[in-house]
Amino acid sequence: MIISPSNRVANVSTYYFATKLAEIAQLNAEGKNIINLGIGSPDLLPPKEVIDQLHESAKSDHANKYQSYRGIASLRKAFSDWYAKYFKVNLDPLTEVLPLIGSKEGIMHIAMSFLEAGDEALVPNPGYPAYAMTTKLAGAKPIYYELDEQDGWLPNFSELEKKDLSRVKIMWLNYPNMPTGAVATKSLFEDLIVFANRHKILLVHDNPYAFILNDKPLSLLSIEGSKEVAIELNSLSKCYNMAGWRVGVMSGAKSYIDTVMRFKSNMDSGMYKPIQEAAITALSMNQSWFDNQNHIYTRRRNIVHKIMDAIDCQYDKDSVGLFVWGKISKQWKDARELVDQLLYERKVFITPGFIFGSKGEGYIRISLCANEETLTEALNRIVMQNYKE
Repeated sequence: MIISPSNRVANVSTYYFATKLAEIAQLNAEGKNIINLGIGSPDLLPPKEVIDQLHESAKSDHANKYQSYRGIASLRKAFSDWYAKYFKVNLDPLTEVLPLIGSKEGIMHIAMSFLEAGDEALVPNPGYPAYAMTTKLAGAKPIYYELDEQDGWLPNFSELEKKDLSRVKIMWLNYPNMPTGAVATKSLFEDLIVFANRHKILLVHDNPYAFILNDKPLSLLSIEGSKEVAIELNSLSKCYNMAGWRVGVMSGAKSYIDTVMRFKSNMDSGMYKPIQEAAITALSMNQSWFDNQNHIYTRRRNIVHKIMDAIDCQYDKDSVGLFVWGKISKQWKDARELVDQLLYERKVFITPGFIFGSKGEGYIRISLCANEETLTEALNRIVMQNYKE
């Protein structure tokens, strides 16, 4: 390069999976036939009605025009109705709902809209790496709060109160939790709102796994007083198998939405209109869609539990979401050793927990985004039944 990268880029690392997927692609090119159980990219199709709507909408004369930064009115209304139906949350579709090009876009927009040099943000450990990385890209400093297995992977308020919170502006949250599969309770959310009010901290709740193997979906915005101190992100990627479609939503008070809009309108344009109209169809699906999805995921999870047993890991049979999180046994030096042995000797890739933070050391994560045949083949490879190089 003839110029040096900016400090904000120099201070963040390449996402682990970008590097590992490149290595797996090379191994596959060499004929290794790696089974990838590391990524939470749904392999199932979206609802047929959604695909049909996309095809139909794409024929419109106006399909390819630029769209509003705020999304079409009917999509905002669909998100508002969806929140009312499943979360018992009332949102003004005009002022409290902002469609996104995927919820990850929202994480970046929030960081850039509210954080700057000298600010700090509370980041869960273990947690989704994007929370720390976007905080750094905004020029702020991540302050990690530890989630421990003995606490059910929930925030420990007595420990939080010991921290110097004077510069903290945002607290990143994610329940059902990725990577651990832990679920939040109403009382936890109530405590978080009290905490946020006391310290003048904005709660940002990332909620994409609400419907996956979880029969009690919960929104932070359902708690009284939440709109004053919280915004929530959601996504169609996991619950409707639309990861590549990039449809998300940010919900919260008008003042927060308007602030993010000032940044977003300078970063991107509105989503392709046929995708927005297809998203409306997805949001209109009834409970039977989630029931059918979870029937499939339950069967897959049962096989993943057998994989966990085969590699002698401890895990919570009641965890939710698209992954199973397991604690490795003492026969392994660390999770990296276990992951590398499975990759190079059994041709199965799973995710080491350390990529989610220091509290992920000694854990591994296995995705449910593979069919039963593939998961069974992975199990057979690991236990060396019917496995041929």
